[in-house]
Amino acid sequence: MIAFVSGTVAALAPDSAVVEVGGVGMAVQCTPDTLAKLRVGQAARLHTSLVVREDSLTLYGFADDDERQVFELLQTASGVGPRLAQAMLATHRPDTLRRAVATADEKALTAVPGIGKKGAQKLLLELKDRLGAPVGVPAVGAPVSQGWRDQLHAALIGLGYATREADEAVTAVTPQAEAAGGTPQVGQLLKAALQTLNRAR
Repeated sequence: MIAFVSGTVAALAPDSAVVEVGGVGMAVQCTPDTLAKLRVGQAARLHTSLVVREDSLTLYGFADDDERQVFELLQTASGVGPRLAQAMLATHRPDTLRRAVATADEKALTAVPGIGKKGAQKLLLELKDRLGAPVGVPAVGAPVSQGWRDQLHAALIGLGYATREADEAVTAVTPQAEAAGGTPQVGQLLKAALQTLNRAR
């Protein structure tokens, strides 16, 4: 597997770049965001994922390793090939996709060309346990005995909810947290809070 390519950018196209590595020009498929950071004649380092097909070898390049990992995880969902995975990353940053999956945000996924409403619903089900939590959101199952209200509130704010909405959601799940005794799990409370917010919208 080719984990990364590092060299001089020899050429740029609307959907790819050619990076000269040891005298060989490596064609790398990239998102517009990644291409925008590259300049012909300048050095570049791209994290890569090699997709092997019967009739082709295609190298996909990314600005960072997190993007590459999400690209590969997206393809574990049925019906998602490298082109669609790249389109998802061209539309959303990795953490935006994580938030979309964590909050069951169909609209975020249907904003990607090639994904309809049914496809979005299917992807949300398949990816919910694969992409992981957004940065700053406690992992599901992490036991927290103190300060769960502050952590839950901060997680909801980080997901883009208004302070008033976060306050109401924390209040709504308080009985569940108290029923858990001394070790409420913030991840589970977050899921319950998101369900109450989705019902309220």
